[in-house]
Amino acid sequence: MGVGLDHLQGLYAETSDPWGFADSPYEQSKFAATRAALAQSGYRSAFELGCGNGELARHLSDICARYTGMDAVATALRAARVRVPEARFIQGFYPGPLPEGDFDLIILSEVLYFLDPEGLAQLAGDITARWPGAEVLCVTWLGDTGNPLQGTEALRVFTDALQGHRFTRLAETPNYRIDRGLPRRPE
Repeated sequence: MGVGLDHLQGLYAETSDPWGFADSPYEQSKFAATRAALAQSGYRSAFELGCGNGELARHLSDICARYTGMDAVATALRAARVRVPEARFIQGFYPGPLPEGDFDLIILSEVLYFLDPEGLAQLAGDITARWPGAEVLCVTWLGDTGNPLQGTEALRVFTDALQGHRFTRLAETPNYRIDRGLPRRPE
């Protein structure tokens, strides 16, 4: 089993910004690098799983006609709605139902290592079944996650399971890497 809901809620027990996203130059630089890694200058509809307090959404929503973020923690979602009032934020815990939408961008920023291998395979299957033509952007923490799966291991399990996409590593720092998956073209 991946990380439980109690663990996630505990992270937000005292603050809506447990990682200091809003004030950290490191985090702001990572968000800018995430935006720079996108293949297009605009998208019809984006979906971010594990959107947290909406700080990454604040950096990306202006290039998306519609932006949907999903997180398990109500405190995080309240903060996200304040940061990006024009976006849609919904509460949900994955594995579980994903939102309806015709998403052409899927954002998985430092969330994959919260899942176990079965959850990662399920996520890859859900994306393949529902949004096979979407660009998939993965931001992966390279340090110790404190979870059963480490970042690169979770990324490998997920990208191996997402058969319809070809992934390219676009950026890497000592702390994180960014990989972009684009749909494979028929041969």
